[in-house]
Amino acid sequence: MSDTQHPKGKITHRVKRYGQVSATMAGMAAKLAGEKFLGLKIEREAHAAQMMQALGGLKGPLMKIGQILATIPEALPSEYAQALQNLQSNAPPMGWSFVKRRMRTELGPQWEENFTEFSHEAAAAASLGQVHRARLTDGREVACKLQYPDMDSAIAADLAQLKFIFSLYESYDQALQTHNIHDEMRDRLYEELDYKREARHADLYRHILSQESQVHVPEVVHELSTARLITQSWMEGEKILNFKTAEVEVRNQIAMNMFRAWYVPLYYYGIIHGDPHLGNYSVRPDYSLNLMDFGCIRVFRAEFVGGVIDLYRALLTDNQSLAVHAFETWGFHDLSHEQIDTLLLWARFLYEPLLDDRARVIGRTENGMYGRETAMKVHQRLREVGGVAVPREFVFMDRAALGLGSVFIHLQAHINWHRLFEEMIEGFDVETLRARQANVLRQFDLF
Repeated sequence: MSDTQHPKGKITHRVKRYGQVSATMAGMAAKLAGEKFLGLKIEREAHAAQMMQALGGLKGPLMKIGQILATIPEALPSEYAQALQNLQSNAPPMGWSFVKRRMRTELGPQWEENFTEFSHEAAAAASLGQVHRARLTDGREVACKLQYPDMDSAIAADLAQLKFIFSLYESYDQALQTHNIHDEMRDRLYEELDYKREARHADLYRHILSQESQVHVPEVVHELSTARLITQSWMEGEKILNFKTAEVEVRNQIAMNMFRAWYVPLYYYGIIHGDPHLGNYSVRPDYSLNLMDFGCIRVFRAEFVGGVIDLYRALLTDNQSLAVHAFETWGFHDLSHEQIDTLLLWARFLYEPLLDDRARVIGRTENGMYGRETAMKVHQRLREVGGVAVPREFVFMDRAALGLGSVFIHLQAHINWHRLFEEMIEGFDVETLRARQANVLRQFDLF
């Protein structure tokens, strides 16, 4: 039994994890508190860089947390959000001897008999596990994603410290009430630990995207998958950023494929892939798209999706009462006129490419981040009008919009986004969506 599999080893691992994260976050807290209560001026960029360096060797959810926070207007000071967004795990991967022990635990002592080849080196690393390329005895090439040990304690440690830093930040900046953000990230991260659920997510996406010839979803090998191991067909493709200098027609095709990969599930089924990270898709020789990693899937109420479309139509026709109805449908309550005006500022930024009936790029980056300047303006206004509680469902919707927008900017895709969106939502009906969603969730045991 490995050290991390042994109960005492787990405790040691947990204590070490809490210690590393706590020490770093405590330092951040002390400096922010000194800035507030003692008037001390800190160099936030330098301190954020120190924080990133201290946390960079930890495997686990911190990368994902940082990526999510960076898409919510100023949920943390911008220097820290940007540092967390850029965080990459440089910790060494699980070695071959350890991988063999983990595979034996998941598939039994004869696990290697299922494969004619199994790479000793990881082909890719994720925030919660690593991927090995392999070949089954029937000749199929597969990707085996094996979860790192004791990830439940890693998530607990990171979320506990995130809650602490949120509470500290809110004590002197109440523009955003963050409890719903924390709770949403907690639930989604713990869901990602269950690879059996992820396998059902992948099956669900293969079904709902089966008519999209330009989007491909891997096939799960269920007999070789467990709660901590998922085996699925290997998807060959190039990194999307390799196409930044391709002909505009190629870049446009890739962007449109991405648009449909994310938004067909949302507007037809009320379901979204919650992790638009560059590593989760690749491009085939015909420029069709491979969509991968289904740990973070968010199911929305049909009314919430209807609210997304209502807000679009409200902005298109300058109908403020319909906009307020959309915000309330999303979960914003008791909004003042000032809060409504501030939320509309953010909404106009997000929807602006969809409102403009012409071929164009979707936007530009600001200081390395899509939407940074607008986010700062929104945050300042929210501070002035008493703040707002961010609804849970808003977190991953916002993340998808900004994450995809960033990729479209990288590609400099030149598309009439307005017409693309109008085609997507033509004939939309909340009751039809609700029935369709209930059917597929029941079919794939995801209620």
